Parts: sequence; C-alpha cells; structure tokens
Amino acid sequence: MRHVTDAERRSRLAVRHGLHPDHRHPDATSATRAMTVLHATEAASVHLSLWARTTDPTVTGFESSLYDSRELVKQLAMRRTLFVTDRDLLPALWGSASARVAGAEFRRLAGDVAKAGLASDGEAWVEVAAAEVLARLSGGDALSASDLRAEVPLLQSRIVFGSGRWAQEGAVGPRVLTLLGARGQLVRGPNAGHWRISRPLWTAAAAWLREVPAALPEPEGYAALVRRWLWTFGPGTEADLVWWLGATRSAVRAALAEVAAVGVTLDDREQGWLLPDDVEPVPEVTPWAALLPTLDPTTMGWKRRGHYLHPDDAPFLFDTAGNGGTTAWWQGWIVGCWAQREDGRVEVVLRGDPGRQARAALAAEADRLTSWLDGQVVGSAYAAPMLRGQRLP
Repeated sequence: MRHVTDAERRSRLAVRHGLHPDHRHPDATSATRAMTVLHATEAASVHLSLWARTTDPTVTGFESSLYDSRELVKQLAMRRTLFVTDRDLLPALWGSASARVAGAEFRRLAGDVAKAGLASDGEAWVEVAAAEVLARLSGGDALSASDLRAEVPLLQSRIVFGSGRWAQEGAVGPRVLTLLGARGQLVRGPNAGHWRISRPLWTAAAAWLREVPAALPEPEGYAALVRRWLWTFGPGTEADLVWWLGATRSAVRAALAEVAAVGVTLDDREQGWLLPDDVEPVPEVTPWAALLPTLDPTTMGWKRRGHYLHPDDAPFLFDTAGNGGTTAWWQGWIVGCWAQREDGRVEVVLRGDPGRQARAALAAEADRLTSWLDGQVVGSAYAAPMLRGQRLP
C-alpha cells in the first residue's frame, strides 16, 4: 500500500485546486470543474474562489458562465448546502446528494404544515403548492420569491419553524422553493443583486437549462461524485467522504468500490483513497501563497484537516460548527485569515510568524485582491473568530 505524506497532499492541493500561480485555470468553468463544486452559501465566495484560481479573473467573465452560457449552475446538494457546479455534474447530484436533501426537506416541511393546521395531509398540501409554482413558471419566466408569493397564494401561508427558543413564524414560500430547487425542478436563475449579494430569480429548470438531463440512479450518482471528489481532494478518508457528501457509510463504501478506489496510508495512520489512475507521486511545488474566501472548497474539503491546519489554530479560524471564514495560505498551510478595511484595503492577519518570504508573498496577494476588488467591501456572516470584535492593526 503506497504511503502519501502530508507534504505530498499539500502539493496535490496546490496543483489540483489551482492555487499555485503556475497552475491556475483558464476560466471559471474549468476552475469549478476542478474543484468539483464551489460553496455558494455566500454569493461573494463564488467569485472570490474563482478569483484565486483563474488566470484572468473578471466579474463579467464569471457571471457570463453563470447567467449567459449557463455552464455553471447553482444547486442545493450535500449537507443542505448551496453550491455552484458545472452542469455536467447535475445528473449525479440530482440522483444522490440533492435527492437525499430533497427527501429530508419534504418530510420536514410536510410535518410542519400538518402541525400548523394548514392541512391534515401535509404531504398532499406541499405537492399542490409545488405544482402551482411549477405551473406559474412553466412559461419560462424568472421571478423573485416575493413575486411568486404574490402570485401563488399558497406560498403566503405562515407556519412556525423550529421549536423551543428557536421557534419562529414565517412564510412557507421559501421552503417550497428550496424543496423544488433541491429536486432539480427549479433553478436559481438571474441574480437581481450585484455579485456580492444573492437575490436569485427562480425559473424552471427546463427553461434555464434548455435541455434537462435525467437524474442518475442513486448508486451511480454517488459513484460519480466520489470519482470527482477523489480527483479534487484525494487522498481522503472514508470519514471525509461521509461528511462531505452528507451520506451514509454504506453509500460511500459502495461508491469507492464502484470507482475501484485504491487504498493508501496517510501520515495520521488512517487509510486514504485515490483513483486507480491517480496513484503516481506528485512532486513538490515551489513556494506559493493564496487568500481564500469564506467557506472556500479547499478550506471545507475534508473533515480531518490536520494536513493543512494546525489543531491549535482551528478555534481561531473556524466556528464551533466547523465553518471556515477567510483564510491565508502559505505552502499548503492555513496560517491566518484576511479582512478588509473600510476603504476596501485587504489586510492579512497572521496567527504566528511564518517567515519573511511568507509575509511578502501574502502581502502581494493582498495587494492583488485589493486591486481586483477596487474598493468594494465584502461582508460575511462567518468571520474568523480571531477577527470578531477586533480592529485591524
């Protein structure tokens, strides 16, 4: 069994993820495909993730891939997270991770509808509401959630979400739209806000995609996702895949067998997996630095992060749920984070002193990002804990 060191894993990360300046990708679609998916929980993260990985990054180019050619599509999938993916991966998502999320969303929503007294048969009520939304959008219109609520009366119904101190009343509309998005029947089409704010207009998948592929059967869908993940993030462990996919161990094991994954040993004495045609050693790369946004796929690609994050640093850069804020990388290690001043200037905040070469390289990346943002300030709900309540030096 081949051994893959943490140092080699960091070199693979630098090349595969397009973070080394010699290995950046030529466009948004190739960069997204290389990462399997991009996190889109916060709208700006998509553009900033692409900025870090492409040779000629422009907002216009990114948005053309999302809204003109539509080579990239937003899809709710693993762990109920919104992602951007290349459209070739949609059948795999729809048949596996997204279907799992849609099933859970449907059961939860139907239960809340019945509990609120909107209908004795919550499942039937949800399906009727869903059908009315699909009928309204069947002509190819793209409407905001508020416009749909105005035109589809059932979406105006209000129910209580959650329980105990987390209970709150709200309109049922957004949850119906979320369900239809997870099912792959609706997509988030044009963005009515600027690139740093998500204000999607919902439209029928058939209208947006023009040609809608069939969802893969669940086992084939998971196998396709695992094959992509292993190319992007491998070697990784079974636990990494179970967490990333939000799937069961049995589904992951079946997918690993289907792609004929090859076992390797890792520095933490765990067994990792690689694709059978991807077992050759990756040479060490020259020094590199990168600044990545909140919830970037590199930051969030593994459950076990010891090969790129010192355990003592985790509480300062990740929240208690394991969500990562902005990160500063040197030689494959997270060494700090970054933030912006009121004037838009990007500043790197380090956890320790990584050395003069690292400081200079990270400062150059901060200057590059400052220039690209051109005074626009990006907010985030996932600020690194070490930044909260602090002023930039």
